[in-house]
Amino acid sequence: MLNEETYNKLVEMKMAGFSAAFQEYANEPTKDELSFDERFGLMVDREWSERQERRLRYRLRCAKLRHEACVEDIDYRHPRGLDKSVIQRLSACQWISNSENLIITGPTGVGKSWIACALANKACREGYTTKYARVPRLLQDLYVSHADGSYAKEMKKLLKPSVLILDDLGLSPLNESQRRDLLEVVEDRYARKSIIVTSQLPTKKWHDTIGDPTIADAILDRLVHNAHRIEMRGKSMRKKSENPKTNKNQKG
Repeated sequence: MLNEETYNKLVEMKMAGFSAAFQEYANEPTKDELSFDERFGLMVDREWSERQERRLRYRLRCAKLRHEACVEDIDYRHPRGLDKSVIQRLSACQWISNSENLIITGPTGVGKSWIACALANKACREGYTTKYARVPRLLQDLYVSHADGSYAKEMKKLLKPSVLILDDLGLSPLNESQRRDLLEVVEDRYARKSIIVTSQLPTKKWHDTIGDPTIADAILDRLVHNAHRIEMRGKSMRKKSENPKTNKNQKG
């Protein structure tokens, strides 16, 4: 009876890992082989692991990453300009602790977004929060938020995560409203939180797509000067991914 009451209290306190371990050890015939401290320590470990897993699932759900990507699955066999030592260094996430940025450039289809999501996934596993956003959609949402009065709220959301992915910068020239909104996003996060930018354009061409030289200088100054860079090259890998035998868990 005591065990059942204790178990129910653990469930009510939402201690799923502890309660499951408690039930297992209560029904384990060889439980007396372990001391009380050993059994208690194992139950605490189970609860801690379950809570860490729930937090990770929550961080990944909030991140809304475009790809289910992991740094362990990065394919280095194709000549794409990826340096394994650089990826390993970035995977340690010290650049996030330092509020530094990452710029990934290269032609379409070489896996820029995939790499960005893989590094964001690793950041989530290290306890950081992340958020994925395609630049065209983000700027459209901010444009709408000006009209409906939610601009301040949307900007606050963009400041919150430790890492913000700005995917596909420079697909088309920015208008006045878009470049000013982009500057506000970059300014809010400068030296406070990290940004990952992916673009088909090299950074030297960003001035042209941003448009206004003064605003372009301000954006690049905040994005580029403290940024790590990955310059990818090679042919599109999408033909490989379109193979009917591949699936969403393939390496990127």
